[in-house]
This record gives sequence, C-alpha cells and structure tokens, in this order.
Amino acid sequence: MRKCLSEEFNKIYVFHLRGNARTQGEARRKEKDNVFGGGSRAPIAITILVRNKKTKEPGKIYFHDIGDYLDLNQKLAIIENFKSIKKIQKENRFIHIKPDEYHDWINQRDKSFNRHLSLGDKSGRGEKTIFKIYSRGIGTCGDAWLYNSSKCQLQKNIRKLVNTYNEEMEKYQKSDKKIPVEKFVDTDPKKISWHSSLFPKAKSGIEAVFKPENLVDSLYRPFHKQIVYYDRHFVQRIALMPSIFKDGNTRNLAIGVTGLGSRDFSCLVTDKVPDLGFLASSQCFPLYLVNRDEDASLIASTDSNGTGMRDAINPEILKQIRQSLGQDKITNEMLFRYIYAVLHSQEYRDRFANNLIKELPRIPIVKSSQKFFDLVEAGKELIRLHVDYEKVEKYPINFKQGDLRLATIEDPKSFFRVTKMKFPDKRDKSAVFYNDNITIQNIPLDAYEYVVNNKPALEWVIERQCVKTDKDSGIKNDANDYVNETMNNPAYPLELFQRVITVSLETMKIVKSLPSLDLD
Repeated sequence: MRKCLSEEFNKIYVFHLRGNARTQGEARRKEKDNVFGGGSRAPIAITILVRNKKTKEPGKIYFHDIGDYLDLNQKLAIIENFKSIKKIQKENRFIHIKPDEYHDWINQRDKSFNRHLSLGDKSGRGEKTIFKIYSRGIGTCGDAWLYNSSKCQLQKNIRKLVNTYNEEMEKYQKSDKKIPVEKFVDTDPKKISWHSSLFPKAKSGIEAVFKPENLVDSLYRPFHKQIVYYDRHFVQRIALMPSIFKDGNTRNLAIGVTGLGSRDFSCLVTDKVPDLGFLASSQCFPLYLVNRDEDASLIASTDSNGTGMRDAINPEILKQIRQSLGQDKITNEMLFRYIYAVLHSQEYRDRFANNLIKELPRIPIVKSSQKFFDLVEAGKELIRLHVDYEKVEKYPINFKQGDLRLATIEDPKSFFRVTKMKFPDKRDKSAVFYNDNITIQNIPLDAYEYVVNNKPALEWVIERQCVKTDKDSGIKNDANDYVNETMNNPAYPLELFQRVITVSLETMKIVKSLPSLDLD
C-alpha cells in the first residue's frame, strides 16, 4: 500500500498524533492520550494526499510527529495552532522521508539483519533456513466451544457441537440445496459455532464424530494451560501443527515467536499444542518433527510412540555452524537452546526491533565457541523455566491476612477459589487481591520486567486465572475446574502466581547476563 501511495500521489503529508493504547510501560506513557479520547485505542494520523496530473514528479513524503507525553488538551491545542499544512511547513517541522527498499517510511529495518541465518521462509526464494518447517498456532475460530478449563465441561460442549452440526448437515443434505449452506443452517451461537472451514464440510455431507482422545492439553496463553479439542473437523486452521504435536502424547518442544505485524517482538517455548494467540499470530519452530504421511488424519492413533520423530533442524545449517566455530560436538538440541537465548537478548531485540515486527527472526552466530556454549547454557535454563514453570520454586510472598500455613482451612476448594484477581490500587502493583480470603502483598516489582506477548508474565496469571462466561454461547469457563480436575490442587492459582514470580525474576537475571552477540 505504501508503495502504491508513493507512486499514485505527488506529495504525501503525514501528521502523526500518537495515542496508541495498545502499548505498555514507557512506550504507553509516550503515546499518552488519544485525540478521540476513549473513542479509539489505535494511533491516529492526519494524512493529506496530493495528486497533480500535470506533473510526473515522483511522490515525496513529509512526516511530522506531534511528540511524546502529550495529553488530549495539549494535542488539540497543537492541532488548532497549526491549522494547516502550511504552518507546519513554515516552522520546518516536516521531515522528508525516503522509503527504503521495502517501502517502509518510518521504523526502517536494519539491513545487516539479512546477513544472518533465517529461522524459516515460505516465500519460495530457495534460501536455506535453520528449520525445515514451521507452523502457526492453531486457530479454532470458536474458542468458547473448543477450549475449556474443565475436561468434563469441554466434552459436553463438543458433544453438543457434534450433534448440532450433524443435524444441520443432514437437513441440508435432504434439502434441494438451492439455498447456500451458510444461509440454510441454524447459526444460533448457543447451539454451534460455524466458520469458513466448517460450512464446506456440511455442504459435502461430511459427518462429525466425537473422539475423546482428541481432548488434549494446550498452551492457550503464556503460562496458562487449557484443554482443547484438537480435531481437524472443528478447528478452523490447523496449519502444520500435526507435524509438530501429533496428539497430546507427543513429546516435543517448539519455540514460538510473534507473527508479522505484531506490536512488539516476543518469544516463548512450549511443549504443548499452542493456540494462535498464545503469542500474537504465533509462528512455531520445532525441535523435532513427527513422522507421518502428508495426507494422514490429524490424530490417527492415541499412541504417538509408534510414529517416531525426526530432526526439524536443517543438517546443512548445523554443519555450517559446526565448521564456522570448529566444534563438531554441536547438536540440534544445542542449536535450539542457542536460538532461544539469542531471541531473548536485549542487544538483539534493540538492534533489530524494526525487523522483528515485519519479518521472521534471523539468527546471528557468535564468533567465539565459548560464547556459543555460554548462550546454549542460558537457553537451556530459560527453556527449563518456561516449560516447567509449574515445578519451579514458589517465591515466598506475604499475605495481608497473615501466614496461610498457620490458618485452619476446612474447605480448600472454597478458600482458594478465584473468580477475578485484581490490583487494589492500579498505581501500585506490589499487592494483588486474590479473593476475599487472600490479598498478596510485597510482590517484587522487578518481577513485572519480564514481558511476554506485550504483557508482564505475572499479569497473564492475573488475567487468565478467573471465571468467565462467553456472552454469545453462554458457555462458562472456570479456571478452578482445571485446578481441581487436572491439578487436584485448589491452591494452584496462588502457587502459580508465586512460581511465575520466580520465573520472571530468574528470566530477567539470565537475560541481563547474556553475552554480547558480536553484532557488527
């Protein structure tokens, strides 16, 4: 689009008014108020496009940023003062922008990024990449139906979904089919959730069958597991995920990164089937691949041991790195850990921030073998923290009500039940209201430094450990069900909070100690 605009118009004036509410921390404070108040969470810009048919002069782009930390009244006063483009020009406020080869106007990419090894590429350019394949997380287009904290509740939801689908499919098959299937079937959201991949199945007369073995653990959001119905019939976009996690028994690791166009780069490793939104538009790079026929069904068997696994890392790339560092003992798993450490490097994220929101990561290889192995060890520890987060040591926190170890708790399920955690004072994150029985105090503020998917890891725990009812379907999703049915531990949400404090503090400790990547 930017390319077309610069070709179609002779002059383009952009007055950027900021106000992006979908940011965090210092970036959010710089954006501050939106000129439409609460009417928009997106950044606002006034753009004037000028076309003069009498000249073939190539497009010139002029850009002015209103500035940081401005509230609504300050922004409106500046706009009123300028009144027109002419005054901005008169005060020499416009910057003349020269688009780069990607037609980026602002936040242009670092060209040195292209010198490094690509994680993956589906453009067909033939470039050798580190991973043989990668896949986005699964997109259900019906999360309320296909995800739940309760396996029992999810089973009921799926049976209802299957029955409703089959009834509507059979009705359509018996009809004269003059009406498009999308308009023929019952679309009541309390009975079923239709999507673009489900309508064609009904049109073709494909019957749905409930398969209990397809109820598997998933990573729905950072540090938040749910049960998913991992089934090709109802999941709208399965992508290549069956080649990474064939079923709930598949033992594998995948590094997830945010997809193109995300606000900020983020990464997180998972050993469970990941949702598309566990990171924004997630793309996942696996350690191993499942051996399976390309046309095999999503889950051919509950036994994954018979399928076998193969390396997902390109052997030519591994050989190239071994030769570069003079180390034949480097393994696929070592390289996987090294990549995870590099993706956490603040040096890497700062240097290539504009690249990482516009294209998939590329990985620099350090010049020193010792530094390589130091990063391997850091990556190993980061993976342990982020995969086994439910097993790390609980951070010792204080409670407003006193030491819970001394409390007499007659009904743990009731005592630890959580419906919605929140900050008693939004300006002070050192305390969290857990429920009427528990208020957490003296939370180390450093723990909020670990941000994943544009939010501190701790705040993901606060947001996701709750009870929620979907307004369209009426389906209830109660985090306490996972606590009691799967974990058999009523105190799980509280302990998860304590463990993620530890994960956050230890993660940032490792990140801050990572060696330089020798970036030129």
